[in-house]
Amino acid sequence: MLADHPGLVVAAATPTVTELLGLRVELDLVLLDLRLSDGSSPTSNVDELRAAGLQALVFTGAENPYLVRLAAKAGVLGVVRKTERTEVVVAAIAAAAEGRQVVTTEWAAAIDGDPGLPDVGLSPRQRDVLSLYASGEKADRVARLTGLTPHTVNDYLARIRAKYADAGRPAGTKIELYKRAVEDGLLPMPEAPEA
Repeated sequence: MLADHPGLVVAAATPTVTELLGLRVELDLVLLDLRLSDGSSPTSNVDELRAAGLQALVFTGAENPYLVRLAAKAGVLGVVRKTERTEVVVAAIAAAAEGRQVVTTEWAAAIDGDPGLPDVGLSPRQRDVLSLYASGEKADRVARLTGLTPHTVNDYLARIRAKYADAGRPAGTKIELYKRAVEDGLLPMPEAPEA
């Protein structure tokens, strides 16, 4: 893909970010896939790259919106799909190598969540409570994990449910809260087990 572009050279390719950084190769940009062989998260990978002074451009199939959102929120320069035309990918790589943001529909959607879903305006603390509770924790345990009282956790849950209801996105049950948390990128999208 980069053969006709002498200003863009692949300096190294590794299955993990840790291995890449261990090579001590001078890099201007890292093309980062969201699924690496070590099972690492996009957030930790981007954090590790940034600590080494490197910027990343996500190059992915974008099949998992949750992983794309994690990378976008971690501070990548952009997200480009592997299915894009070669000239689009090359232009994105060239722009990112110069330190410029690569604004694509995938990247914007990842930052904003699903643009088709109305934002319910949860506070950061409400999002913490929702992600813990919707992932299966009981209210008492959420209280212990967050340093809140059980009464306060239940109050937060009532307010969260009301905000979703006002937005036309029912969240009366724990299962519905789980679905809302997945839709808003607070929890990962469930994946089918590999056969």
